[in-house]
Amino acid sequence: MLAQSPAFPPHLNEALPSHMADGLVEHGWSQQNIFLSAELTLALAAECRALAASGGLNPASVGRGAAQALRTEIRGDRILWLKAGQSPACDRYLQIMESLRIALNHALYLGLDEYESHFAFYAPGASYQTHLDRFRDDDCRTVSVVIYLNHNWLPGQGGALRLHPQGECAQDIAPLGSRMVLFLSAEMRHEVLPATRDRLSLAGWFRRRPA
Repeated sequence: MLAQSPAFPPHLNEALPSHMADGLVEHGWSQQNIFLSAELTLALAAECRALAASGGLNPASVGRGAAQALRTEIRGDRILWLKAGQSPACDRYLQIMESLRIALNHALYLGLDEYESHFAFYAPGASYQTHLDRFRDDDCRTVSVVIYLNHNWLPGQGGALRLHPQGECAQDIAPLGSRMVLFLSAEMRHEVLPATRDRLSLAGWFRRRPA
């Protein structure tokens, strides 16, 4: 189902909810079931679907630099990176994530400097094998973010984000609309399981400045 109202933010500089900070520190991940408003979630979902229908999303690659390649057997989503001015909905979303960046820095002293994000569209049957979000030669990605845009998602439709916390049992998180998941980019191995319907999300990373 789709969440009906936001619990955090919408206001800039609001304190990070304690359960989110505690989850990141103690387990390497946390979630907020109602993060975006229903109105904004629906607007972002509509934009993602329109981009998919018009060919505005591109097959996602794995690796970087000379090793970058399309490997659909590893990763099957189609993406588009967000930029300021792209749409009113995206601008509002990026403003909210700036609020979250400030809150994370105030609560956990992470030194987060910027945020990058893209739409991620998984057609039925598409998946993403287990991986880490941080590149071997680049340690700037610090906190990974996934926000789901799926209206009326049902338990039997699959598409879970499966987290593999170190020393703990795997955690499956259903892609319910308005739900946000945070996890530590360098530590949390994770995968996306296939679904029986289109699966829409925003994936993003809070980054530190290069050393």
